[in-house]
Amino acid sequence: MIPQHNNRISALRAWLSSHDLDGFMVPRPDEHLGEYVPAAAERLAFISGFTGSAGLAIILADKAAIFSDGRYTIQLKDETDAALWERIHITEHPPETWLQANAAGLNIGYDPMLISADFLARFSGSKMIPVTENPIDVIWTDRPALPMAPAIPHDVTYAGQTSASKRQNLAEMLKEAGQDAAILTDPSSLAWLFNIRGSDVEFTPIALGFALLNADATAEIFMPPQKLPPETVAHLGPDIKIAERSALPAALAAMTGKTIRYDSATMPIWFKTALEAAGAKIALGPDPVALPRACKNATEQAGSRTAHLRDGVAMVRFLAWLAEVAPGGGETEISAAAKLISCRAMGSKFKGESFPAISGAGEHGAIIHYRVSPKTNRTLKPNEVYLIDSGGQYLDGTTDVTRTVWTGPAPAPGAIREHFTRVLAGHIAIAALVFPEGIAGAHIEVMARHSLWQAGLDYDHGTGHGVGSYLSVHEGPASISRTAKPVTLQPGMILSNEPGYYLPGHYGIRLENLVLVQPAPFTESPRKFLHFETLTLVPFDTALIDPAFLSPSALNWLNAYHALVRKRLETQCGSELDAKTLAWLAKATAPI
Repeated sequence: MIPQHNNRISALRAWLSSHDLDGFMVPRPDEHLGEYVPAAAERLAFISGFTGSAGLAIILADKAAIFSDGRYTIQLKDETDAALWERIHITEHPPETWLQANAAGLNIGYDPMLISADFLARFSGSKMIPVTENPIDVIWTDRPALPMAPAIPHDVTYAGQTSASKRQNLAEMLKEAGQDAAILTDPSSLAWLFNIRGSDVEFTPIALGFALLNADATAEIFMPPQKLPPETVAHLGPDIKIAERSALPAALAAMTGKTIRYDSATMPIWFKTALEAAGAKIALGPDPVALPRACKNATEQAGSRTAHLRDGVAMVRFLAWLAEVAPGGGETEISAAAKLISCRAMGSKFKGESFPAISGAGEHGAIIHYRVSPKTNRTLKPNEVYLIDSGGQYLDGTTDVTRTVWTGPAPAPGAIREHFTRVLAGHIAIAALVFPEGIAGAHIEVMARHSLWQAGLDYDHGTGHGVGSYLSVHEGPASISRTAKPVTLQPGMILSNEPGYYLPGHYGIRLENLVLVQPAPFTESPRKFLHFETLTLVPFDTALIDPAFLSPSALNWLNAYHALVRKRLETQCGSELDAKTLAWLAKATAPI
């Protein structure tokens, strides 16, 4: 048993008992319901020890359960105490079912700023009681302060559209729908709409805050004014008011009789309750910024291409170095990840990683969202599988790429090559797909799994997520996942394409490129079709490919992709690569 977490749970139970509550729900997200949160909002990690980016805990008087998805099955076991927690797969055994079975009729507290209306509705069979004070914050005596990093302008050179133009377009949409204003709770929505960026959380350049967008294109941002320096205030202009977050309740109370757009899936239920108390009319609808933000404009698309070109240079430098040193066994997971950061830092417009690199050698690669630490760090050994999933934040784009390599020097075993190639076949099936408008990611995801399924294999995560433009590496509303809402794929969307296979205790395989949805050139077709433009420019490890598991068309795609990678890097960035790296690139992209 881990004493500190046992003591914290005991303190929480004492608080609950004194407030006539029989249990409490602790979700992972913060008040913005996002994946990435500041240290002050790591409530789930504080109470449980679990540091994954998705999860939920329910603490009762005599038992407790913690839930997460298949990405974190192993991590849950490693980071939480079995004497304190039941560890549960959140999709196979939903928390609402567990709660109904273990706490029927009991009073379960929740923080209305940390749970959406849609999520709360799943617990309709239980007695859910909102609290005005989060008990985790009460018992967390050394809780970090909220971040106060400045919000800075994001130049239209990279944004491609002024904030005034964006606000006007959305205001017209609100007016057409008969809505007076829209609530914005996602900091990425604020970042995109107002062309600002920040550093309140690691890896994602956002400034935490809320906003109201009015149907006359004016807006009010609720953010500590000290976070907005004079140049940012001037950049925002006179049509955008700035107020403390503490002014938000009064602003909502003034909405009596007005029709306010509210997203019940992505916004805290606190906003819905406040609007109802004010006598406002609630118009349910998605965050109005989410779809325009996802459909990158021409400037953002061009920026992503150039960002990926620089990222390709960094990755090729890294992989060429890795091919030289890995067989000797002298590097570690941490040193390899550090080397990759240094390769990226050599490029222009680099602002940092887009997430902490997943640098997993051997059995660690089978932990889908493994995060190396000094405690877990191990040497990259000869003749094993090494998985590196990483990305960069550049002023003109966000990257995310995963490569799985064989460290050598001996040839890779046949079983590993088969598994790798079946994953690659699924990757190519998505990359080469042409599909009609109106198709969602859930409709095409099966293609990424087909080759694996034929061998009785699968993977326990989605195949693709949206990616922002110098914003979050995980962006909605579209994804390539069988469990996702059916948001249609539209031109300008950037998504990941990352099937995988994981053999616990041995190795993991994941192959990820970013792809851009584009119109397909079918001029004679009465129906519009779409296809994916692959943005990532990084070779796949041919030492792990068995051509017997690729169709002729898939093999042609692979060879064409490798030829494109070599051509673009040599012709556009050849001066940035030394002779040894260029020689490695030529060998790595040679036709199979």
